[in-house]
Amino acid sequence: MEFDYIIVGGGSAGCVLAARLSEDPGVSVCLVEAGGTGRDIFIRAPGMVAAMVPGLPPINNWALHTVPQAGLNGRRGFQPRGKALGGSSAINAMLYVRGHPRDYDEWADMGCDGWDWQSVLPWFKRSERNMRGADDLHGQDGPLQVGDQSKPRGISQAFLDAAQALQIPLNEDFNGPRQEGAGLYQVTQYFDGPKRGERCSAAAAYLHPVLHRPNLTVLTRACAERISFDGTRATGLMVRHRRRSIALKARREVIVSGGAFGSPHLLKLSGIGPADELRAHGITPVVNLPGVGENLQDHLDYILTDTSRRDDVVALHPKGLAQLGRAAWRWRKTGQGHFASPYAEGGAFIRSDAGLDRPDLQLHFVVGIVDRHMRRLHFRYGYSAHVCMLRPHSRGRVTLASANPRKAPLIDPAFLSDPRDLVVLKRGARLLDNLMAAPPLDPWRGRRLYPHDGSETALEADIRARADTIYHPVGTCAMGQGDMAVVDPSARVYGTDGLRVIDASVMPRLIGGNTNAPTIMMAEKLAAEMRQD
Repeated sequence: MEFDYIIVGGGSAGCVLAARLSEDPGVSVCLVEAGGTGRDIFIRAPGMVAAMVPGLPPINNWALHTVPQAGLNGRRGFQPRGKALGGSSAINAMLYVRGHPRDYDEWADMGCDGWDWQSVLPWFKRSERNMRGADDLHGQDGPLQVGDQSKPRGISQAFLDAAQALQIPLNEDFNGPRQEGAGLYQVTQYFDGPKRGERCSAAAAYLHPVLHRPNLTVLTRACAERISFDGTRATGLMVRHRRRSIALKARREVIVSGGAFGSPHLLKLSGIGPADELRAHGITPVVNLPGVGENLQDHLDYILTDTSRRDDVVALHPKGLAQLGRAAWRWRKTGQGHFASPYAEGGAFIRSDAGLDRPDLQLHFVVGIVDRHMRRLHFRYGYSAHVCMLRPHSRGRVTLASANPRKAPLIDPAFLSDPRDLVVLKRGARLLDNLMAAPPLDPWRGRRLYPHDGSETALEADIRARADTIYHPVGTCAMGQGDMAVVDPSARVYGTDGLRVIDASVMPRLIGGNTNAPTIMMAEKLAAEMRQD
């Protein structure tokens, strides 16, 4: 089979690219996705995120793990990633966050021309259909529905009141004129039409509505094995589909959109990466590109959890499950109610030091108990608050475990390998503890899970024992200039022709917030550039 464009990976970026490139009826596009169609009830119902993220069993989830982390007492971290059309936008908490404008200006300062805030803002707006309408910072005509939560719980308002008690100002729009403050997150969720209340994943927004196009082919449950080359020009893709290997040919380009773990993995399997590593696995180098797989960055997250004396939060005992069942029935009928919740209803962006130019900590307030990615269950009412440091100094890598494409890569975020990160995270933990102790939360507060004496030694021990990712890996095919850059500002892989990487892996530095909206923005911008070319 032969196409103009082959896109590898149907995640947030891949869905946008497939939809936008196939708008031109004169080109043919093939999208290859290892997971399913992204239409099942687990994905459509926001309340089912609690069943998907733990990966027990792995529903729409690659359920990956890191190598042992020296900074986390040798623990292997858990890395849930979406395995379906829509990618991780099919299993996330639906939070719509762009990051701070200065993040993108810094990309441009690092040699990524055209990626400053004023250059990327139009592409955020183009993707967005915000229920609040259009203004200087928001769009109303895009495919991605972004709305307010339909029924946040009372405890989420108490969280905001607690923040105000600590002099953290209210913020009605984290993507507005200022990021700092506490508020309720907007979510990527249908707010009108027949799908009201359903998750608006990248697949639901961009891809599912255009699957009828004759110039668009989508292969699901198809695993990419390697990119084919003629010299250094990418010419196609070898795919495992329906128990056989098939060759797909690309007349124009192969676009890799496998995410921060999948994209460097596929490049290395195909001979693009550090030559010594490739040879060690019996792979003949096509291009020696030492930056492939390096520069891994992720938001390390620490959680405080209290049991609740009130029953208006989520619980997994008979009464709580009955409440969830009634909420699910209401959601099926109206698209509203507690089953439409992202669970992480409230949040905040704050500074660990008043002298900083922007927030360096993000809070997520969850209306239930979260322990080890919900892989450790507690059958009682409770609530949790997360704090993550937004701009870590630690850098990790993704390396090959084997030349077998069906064997997952080795993921090493190197959490807390830079001692500056622990300093910031401890400050965030102190701030979070003060917020959780504020009077507005008194009516709910029960007892603390994992209490300690509050000393510096005890806090550090608790962070090393329990902190882990909050699911924002980026940077392993970094865009920019210099020896360790993998792609140029147009996402073309250095040293090759006809090959791009377009997804969160090309972010040169982690942005200050959740990464789904920025990934969609990047795909919008680059798809338009490709069509113009």
